[in-house]
Amino acid sequence: MLGATNIVHAEAITIGIGHQSMCTDTYAAGIIVKELKLLEKHLPRSGKYVDVTYNLKWDDYASGGPITNQMLAGKLDIGVMGDYPVIVNGAKFQATKSLNTSLVSSTGYNLRGAGNAIVVPASSNVYSLAQLKGRSISTPYGSAAWGMLIKALEDAHISLSDVDLKNQAPSVGAANIATGKIDAHADFCPWSEIMEYRGTGRKIYDGSQTGVPYLHGVVVRKDFVDKYPEIIVAFIKAIHDAGEWLKKDPALAAAQMEKWTGVEKEVLYLYYSRGGHLTVDPTLKPQWIETLEFDHGVLARADLSPPLDFKEWVDDRYVKKAYAELGLDYAAQSKEIVDPLIANRDLPNEIWHAKDGILSYPTTAAFLKAAADFQATGVKINAAYVYDHDTGLKLFGTTAFYVRNKDGSYTAFLRKDPAETYAAKTGGEVSTFTEAIARQAI
Repeated sequence: MLGATNIVHAEAITIGIGHQSMCTDTYAAGIIVKELKLLEKHLPRSGKYVDVTYNLKWDDYASGGPITNQMLAGKLDIGVMGDYPVIVNGAKFQATKSLNTSLVSSTGYNLRGAGNAIVVPASSNVYSLAQLKGRSISTPYGSAAWGMLIKALEDAHISLSDVDLKNQAPSVGAANIATGKIDAHADFCPWSEIMEYRGTGRKIYDGSQTGVPYLHGVVVRKDFVDKYPEIIVAFIKAIHDAGEWLKKDPALAAAQMEKWTGVEKEVLYLYYSRGGHLTVDPTLKPQWIETLEFDHGVLARADLSPPLDFKEWVDDRYVKKAYAELGLDYAAQSKEIVDPLIANRDLPNEIWHAKDGILSYPTTAAFLKAAADFQATGVKINAAYVYDHDTGLKLFGTTAFYVRNKDGSYTAFLRKDPAETYAAKTGGEVSTFTEAIARQAI
């Protein structure tokens, strides 16, 4: 029970935390909390904790599945992971009949489902899921991307036996895409964008096409949270602080996180900037529980997860207590949901200039003209960002497809097919980034 008065005198408490420094959506409960020492700021040090010594043990993993294994082995107390692996975590623990975890907090979300994607080599002639029948697809088994792939194939009426499915870690899959050793690779954030940014891969399927929100969460061993509820409240306060740090200066935060993770700041900016993929938010919204129940159904139909009693598993008492102690309105925050299609509608396109920083452009035509001018004068740009017409998702401008409309304006798209459909309806013309800026130079 929250607030229980276990005796914790002169004790050394080891807190084992499994996180993922190569999964952007976990950073608010992982690498940021670790590097800025935000948990240390909030750990209880009075009352029954007055003489306690804390030993924080941060373990970094490539995906969520191994974190669950270490939690089952009793080597980790807290795990930070994506939606599908967090479901499997709860289900696997409940299947033991003797151990349990609790879902205590979210870290962030994208309502449209962006974050996971299926990527093919940049030179591939594959542009759709249907073209992957009979071909090889790799993914980290048990990851959020694995769950998305199962859902995507189910929606496309492609059975698992129709493809050659391989288990590959993100770094291995990305390397195989770069060398053309695999036909496609499904991965979670930010691997798809890393491949796009480095010019080695191209998205043919985005998680937003599943029509299901993408979110990450924090699970805690039940025996740990029952014994130390105040520590979990402190951990959630640290998640909140991490979110505020990200919002304060996204470009500076991206540069700092690049030093911690090795992920290019331009890729991280795609997630954490205004209009970016990730909305940082620790609240456990009712819609997210419905989403996780839906995701569990996907895995259950494919016989890939044991049953999961959500009423037993989800526990929002700790996040509510953290908000109360921080003087924040949990009820109000839990009702807020950011839809990129609405929130990003009027945001300017951006170019990350190597010397002058991030520059904004009110229209896509102005953005393309500026990109063309920079190219003509040999000025280096780090990255360019536009917004998908259909979803509002922020994209790399260099990988987007553009429709030139009859009035000379441009509309950007994530994928080629929707761009062609839009152009056919409006009488527009589809082009790549290179083709579009070449037109500006004429």
